[in-house]
Order: sequence, then structure tokens, then C-alpha cells
Amino acid sequence: MKELELKYGCNPNQKPSRIFMENDRELPITVLSGRPGYINLLDALNGWQLVKELKEATGLPAATSFKHVSPAGAAVGLPMDEVLRKIYWVDDLGELSPLACAYARARGADRMSSFGDFISLSDVCDVDTARLIKREVSDGVIAPGYEPEALEILKTKKNGNYNVIQIDPDYEPEALERKQVFGVVFEQGHNNLKIDKTLLEHIVTKEKELPEDAARDLLISLIVLKYTQSNSVCFAKGGQAIGIGAGQQSRVHCTRLAGSKADNWYLRQAPQVLNLPFIDGIRRADRDNAIDLYIGEDYMDVLAEGRWERIFKEKPPVFTKEEKRAWLDGLTDVALGSDAFFPFGDNIDRAYKSGVKYVAQPGGSVRDDQVIETCDQYGMVMAFTGIRLFHH
Repeated sequence: MKELELKYGCNPNQKPSRIFMENDRELPITVLSGRPGYINLLDALNGWQLVKELKEATGLPAATSFKHVSPAGAAVGLPMDEVLRKIYWVDDLGELSPLACAYARARGADRMSSFGDFISLSDVCDVDTARLIKREVSDGVIAPGYEPEALEILKTKKNGNYNVIQIDPDYEPEALERKQVFGVVFEQGHNNLKIDKTLLEHIVTKEKELPEDAARDLLISLIVLKYTQSNSVCFAKGGQAIGIGAGQQSRVHCTRLAGSKADNWYLRQAPQVLNLPFIDGIRRADRDNAIDLYIGEDYMDVLAEGRWERIFKEKPPVFTKEEKRAWLDGLTDVALGSDAFFPFGDNIDRAYKSGVKYVAQPGGSVRDDQVIETCDQYGMVMAFTGIRLFHH
């Protein structure tokens, strides 16, 4: 198939809409179920590139949860402890396959942003992963293949309208890529930059020790950034992104956004949150929203208004600012990647509050010395990669 007609473009008024191949080439994808839209396919094709690179860089199955052309989460298939299983809402399931673990982690890092996501999987979708996907609110999935039973499970989702796409894992794009903006054609070389450990060799801080796990997490953050709308910053820990700040004009706002998401990820693991007395039968999305509200600054207003009765069996105690800060002090050894240089040390100051110990960024700012000095004050390890990862 060389062309696929779409329902409409980014918005319903943008018709006609299609994807197609030039030079008489076949599309690298096959739609097995559903009717994917314009944004679905942007998410699918960007997400596939991301998980393919994560698999190549780490040797582990990988998954990403995409929303509006940026990842909400990404992870490799490492086992989860009981706390992670609980905050990702998979503690009711048995032992999960590595691929299912990857998706549970990718979805779980920022569940609110992942609501209605498009999923990309590096490996053939197995039954564990399909069962996990079936019960989440999602628009579709792309993978290099599907086990027969897994495909049947996915085909029942959304009354048979769930988007299931198979991609040729051997497909390689042409060297030049093009797009139009306002009738003007843009052309550039495809970004085939390989991200590997050689990018982490130029360590510029006094502290030089970079453990294997930290190097893995830095690579994950850089690969995530390669497919995140810029400006962007990514926090990673334990084989997954835990906070992504995308599409901000100011880099410190990227760092604040990513840091706040990383904080929320860790606060969800606090006993005050794990023991919340939810009413019976509450849906996962409603629990996610309630937890975000409970962690946030406005929870006292909810208590005063009495809305807690719609969520909880009994009024939970306030999670005070002091208690949250004390818990966050236990978040350590976080890796941080940035798609371009840090212009000021304030990014490092903010990163430190969210447990960042390891940093990878291009370098090249006139204030590099200031940024290095700030890292040294906190005992951080920072590598200058020498490469920028803008994506638009």
C-alpha cells in the first residue's frame, strides 16, 4: 500500500487528509484494526523511532506513551517492585513480561498526560502487554508484530475500533526528509545521530564517577529528548523517564516542568498516598486525578468544599508541605538530559531539588563555567555531549 486516506488532518476542518509514499515506495505500516488519524500517525511514527533506539541502546524491550507528538513517558523492560506495581495500577496482575513492564512504566510515570495516549512497542506485542493496554484509555498501538492472542484482545477494544498498527522493523527512511509549512517545502537530512555511551565520555565536573545504571538513564533521557518537541528536558531514574518538560520557550521552565512531574512521580510512592482510602469501584483515571489533587497545593480547598466525599471513604489527612519536602529529600541519583545547553545555573539549582545527581547536556554556553560550578557545589556529575537534540 502506497497511500492511506485519513478521516481528517489535525482538526476536523482540515480535509482531505492522507499519508503516502513518494518514489513508488510502499508504506512501512499495515493497519490491522481501526482507522488511525493524522495525529495518531505522527505519534506512532515518532514513538516507533524512540523505542527502536532505546532497544538498540540498552538491549532491553522498550515502550513509550505518546501524546500530541511528544512522549508522556518512556521506559525499558526492567522488573518493578511492589510500590511501583501499586502506583502504576498493575498490582492486581501476576508477573508481567519485560515488554509489559516497559509499558506499565512508560504509562505510569505521568498517568494524567498518558490518558488517551498512542503506544509504541519495540518488540512483538505479547498477551501480557495486550491485556494491560486493553484496560487503559488509549487511542492505539504500533509494534513490529503481534502474537495471535494479543491481536485478538486488542481488536476487541473500543468495540473493534481500536487502532492497531504493524510496522516493518527493517524499514529505513530516505536520507532526506521534507515537509510543507504554509506552502513552503522544508528539506533536511534525517536525524540518524546514534546515541550511545561515547556521548558521555567528556565529563567536565570535579566528580567523575558515572555508574552503569546512571549512564543507562542518561542515554534514556537523551533518546527521549530526540523525539520530544523542543525546548525539552527529561529526568530519568531506574530505567524510565520520570519527568518530561516539553515545548517550553525558556529552558528553566522545561526544567521546572520536568522536575515537578518527577516530584509527583516520587510523591505517589509516599505512604500518605499509598494508603489513601478510595471509595469502592473508583476508576483508575479518577484515582489518578484524585492523587494529583491530593499532592497539589489546592487540596485544602477541596477539603473545605467537601468534595472529598466523592473520592474517599473518609477524609484523608492533609499531606503537608513539610511532609512532602521531607519525602522528596529521599529522591536521589536522578539523571537529567537537556536537548540544548543550559544558559544559567538556575536549571541546576532546580534539578537538585528533585534529586538530580547526573547531567548530560551539549555544552557550549558562554556561561558553561557557571553551570559547571553550580554542579560542583552539589557534587553532581555532568557530561558535555557536544550534540544538540532539537525536534520540531
